[in-house]
Amino acid sequence: MTARTIAQRIAPDLKAIRREIHADPEIGLRLPRTQRRILDALAGLDLEITLGDSLDSVVAVLRGRGLPAGGSTRPSVLLRADMDALPVDELVDLSYAATNGAMHACGHDLHVAGLVGAARILHELRDDLAGDVVFMFQPAEEGPGGAAPMVAEGVLDASGTRVSAAYTVHVVSSDYPCGTWWGRPGPIMAAADEAIITVHGQGGHGSTPHQALDPVPVACEIVLALQTMVTRTFSVFDPVVVTVGVIRAGTKDNIIPDTARIEATVRTLSHENRTAIQSRITTLATKIAEAHGMTAEVDYRATYPVTVNHDEEFAFAQGVAVDLFGENRWVNMPEPELGSEDMSVVHEQVPGAYLFLGAAVGEPSEWETNHSPRAAFDDAVLPDAAAFLAECALRRLRAEPSGASRKAV
Repeated sequence: MTARTIAQRIAPDLKAIRREIHADPEIGLRLPRTQRRILDALAGLDLEITLGDSLDSVVAVLRGRGLPAGGSTRPSVLLRADMDALPVDELVDLSYAATNGAMHACGHDLHVAGLVGAARILHELRDDLAGDVVFMFQPAEEGPGGAAPMVAEGVLDASGTRVSAAYTVHVVSSDYPCGTWWGRPGPIMAAADEAIITVHGQGGHGSTPHQALDPVPVACEIVLALQTMVTRTFSVFDPVVVTVGVIRAGTKDNIIPDTARIEATVRTLSHENRTAIQSRITTLATKIAEAHGMTAEVDYRATYPVTVNHDEEFAFAQGVAVDLFGENRWVNMPEPELGSEDMSVVHEQVPGAYLFLGAAVGEPSEWETNHSPRAAFDDAVLPDAAAFLAECALRRLRAEPSGASRKAV
């Protein structure tokens, strides 16, 4: 019996789990109904289950029955799925579409079902499992972040020893045909930070701006200067992206307000640039405001770090995917994407690999990106996701991974 054959056998169950979760999405740290469904799906398996304190997480440990190679210390690996949805009104015509103002528009419902599948596969194959597996079901990936509190609550040591590696699959509703795998070593997704700039002026009447200190044009000047600063300060080969999503000021057309507020997302792919951009934004905003006789306050909030695929673990995971599904279903990812992911918090603690799996529905002209209210995901990929995660655990816990090269192809 192989992971793939078991995955195909349980595919109808995985589809049912995914669709039930899809129809009833929850947002943020508290996901009681999703948590309950995960526990129901894992019922009957010989697992050690711990629920989160500060969030509705599920951590399950499976003890393998195989003998560890090379000594008495039992190794362990971690497999992860995020489980939260987005505040999006679903516009996909499905019999199981969500109707509660939230939507699994990023495919986390598939992630949960895939990880449940991996747990069921490995439970059947636990005689061959030469170590322990930690299954990490994580809330709040879409914010405010669930990985950090789960790490603080001990997920990396849930088996009694620190996990040796961590593996994740993320489905995508566009980019490549359904069933395609892709990834890259090194940085694969960006750090995401927030910059909130408040310009302090002095309000007055719109007819006499010279008698006030108008923060609105100063805020506009800062917005434009941010874009020039990025392109003239940072190399295009180590990109930085600053996007202003909010400009807020005033209450009426003829009233000059006291303050103007700018909110921006900041994306970087290196620690050096992540540190440098914070200083640059602060200097730029405060000095422009000062030049106009005003002040600016910068509230810089670091959120998710850069997601980095460790070279050896990526090569191993890529080898597993190619071995299971064929080289024709693998695509080398040419460059990182500037989206972010809080699995980066885990990758800062232990080596790991994060791969993408195409789950697009229909023709390319019909594809919508993740987070779109029209994003559609094909749950036919569920057995592949489950088998891949299970095989990563099986092979990584052996002394020498069989069938999977540690050299990237």
